[in-house]
Amino acid sequence: MNDGNHEFEDREVGKRLAHIRASFGFSQRQLAKRSGVANATVSQIESGRLNPTIGTLRKVLSGLPVSLSEFFDDSEVLEDEKIFFSRQELTEISKGRVTYAQVGRSLADKAIQLLWERYEPGADTGRHPLTHHGEECGFIIRGELVVEVSGNKKTLKAGDAYYFKSDKPHSFRNEGETACELITASTPPTF
Repeated sequence: MNDGNHEFEDREVGKRLAHIRASFGFSQRQLAKRSGVANATVSQIESGRLNPTIGTLRKVLSGLPVSLSEFFDDSEVLEDEKIFFSRQELTEISKGRVTYAQVGRSLADKAIQLLWERYEPGADTGRHPLTHHGEECGFIIRGELVVEVSGNKKTLKAGDAYYFKSDKPHSFRNEGETACELITASTPPTF
């Protein structure tokens, strides 16, 4: 089930999901019911037969007290004191047609999530609009990106920006001929 162009690559998503689900004491069926996805979807992700998109994984994780960034957090050391991050130190959340790299590893007890994002030509956030608690904003660095929020649609170019409450259905798509790069922030961290 690929509902977008940004599947997770080179990650053991299924094993990680099974481990986290079990650590909270949920069966696959309980997680499916809590998150509103089919039990077969949870089973296929955990067995490695389904490589989920960000939208699908985020929906599955909505049944657990775990954000997307916490799901991929491998760090054992808190970075409360870390101030500066090189490009190599950004936490890669997704790589592929849509790439997300986060400033910092663990966002537990953090108020803001800052991301560098890249959308290849034709890449998007999937068939289904995203919704989550909080607010988000972004600034286009290069290329162009079609941003749709609650039916309002606009093509943003380098130098343009957006800001909205993220409980409104929203989606992103690069309809241009070159890659689009942008910096985004959301609060609270919801990835």
